[in-house]
Amino acid sequence: MSETLLEKYGGQVPRYTSYPTANHFHAGIGAAAHRSWLAALDPASDLSLYLHVPYCKRLCWYCGCSTRATKDYAPVQSYARALGVEIERVAALLPRRMNVRHIHWGGGTPTMLSSGDFSSLMALIADRFAIAEDAEIAIEADPMALAPTLVQTLARSGVNRASIGVQDFDADVQAAIGRVQSVEATADAIEHLRAAGITAINIDLVYGLPRQTLNGLFDTLETVMDLAPERIALFGYAHVPWLRRNQRLIDEATLPGAVERLAMAMGAAELICGYGYEPIGIDHFARPGDPLAQAARAGNLHRNFQGYTTDAASALLGLGASAITTVPFGYTQNTADVAAYLRAMAQSDGLATVRGHRLDEDDRLRRAAIERLMCDFTVDLARLTMEYGRTPAMFVDALARLDAMAGDGLIGRTGWRIAVLPKGRPFTRTVAAVFDRYLRTDLQQHARAV
Repeated sequence: MSETLLEKYGGQVPRYTSYPTANHFHAGIGAAAHRSWLAALDPASDLSLYLHVPYCKRLCWYCGCSTRATKDYAPVQSYARALGVEIERVAALLPRRMNVRHIHWGGGTPTMLSSGDFSSLMALIADRFAIAEDAEIAIEADPMALAPTLVQTLARSGVNRASIGVQDFDADVQAAIGRVQSVEATADAIEHLRAAGITAINIDLVYGLPRQTLNGLFDTLETVMDLAPERIALFGYAHVPWLRRNQRLIDEATLPGAVERLAMAMGAAELICGYGYEPIGIDHFARPGDPLAQAARAGNLHRNFQGYTTDAASALLGLGASAITTVPFGYTQNTADVAAYLRAMAQSDGLATVRGHRLDEDDRLRRAAIERLMCDFTVDLARLTMEYGRTPAMFVDALARLDAMAGDGLIGRTGWRIAVLPKGRPFTRTVAAVFDRYLRTDLQQHARAV
């Protein structure tokens, strides 16, 4: 693929795990809106829960998550207690004890929680919500912080999917990102999980890391194939040192260039698919029998703050510092300041909501268009706008950009039906950005498209 296309379409664009993206949330939507929106939810609808644990034993230099490092368990324990308070308060604001079909523990490193704290929090969730028997309960796990006793606790608490962070097994790359993790420790963690009955294993990888090479990434992938995960996520490293101070520890001179990054993304995808995995969206892969692959084939794939998902719930309740709640009315987000979060939970009926966004019909329509492009690589704008009582003429200003993309072979356009072509798959986020009325290209806010 030519450098000209990379220069033309490889600029900074959002990952579109939401629309509008979180950088457009504002303080005008706060705790009052959060309370009223929760109370107004349809009591018959299903919920999803996301619980954020903002602690790690080590802070990896490449990480873009909202987290902090600690070797002392005391702050983690205090946070777990506050998280329990928020679970109770949010559940009390709902119109009834509502059904939950998806639970996702993220971070940070949620496996830093002790067995006692994790089991207590899961028991509290089960008491305040009605967890479906077939609910997916997933947790992000650092194999270097995954004791066998905790694995047993996870299984007893209903966890049935685990995402294992690997990024890259190459020793030079690990040294360059401040994350040393052996193949043996990773394999042992996966073995313990499977032995406990947690057999749905995801492995997370990253391309574009410092000192990373195409051949080194291929070596990592071959090792990952031996571990036989059900899903693989292959994310492009988002170098945003203006947002994440820890990334300033990375020597930018060692980062692969745009052409090298693209070669890594495309070469790795070809290798993974060669082992029988199906491509899911722009950066996921799954075995054909996995629910994610089945949803993609059926056109039922969704995208939220956890990435690609089978979760179709209209309400995802975010719990914990920095967590984002999505409901039909809009988005709300908790403070990312852990101290402020703890203070809010220490108040008699406090909430930690600090900002958000109220959705209008234009937002909903554009969000639907972007989600279908990100999930299916195609969208029929005539049909979609009709569902919202609009006409595709609302996108007439986007035609020049779409036609330019068509001329470069990135998309096909038949009337108002848009399809991202194989040549354009690496630039899917750029295509989706055509429909983003909030995006500002004059600010340094996002990572590059590829």
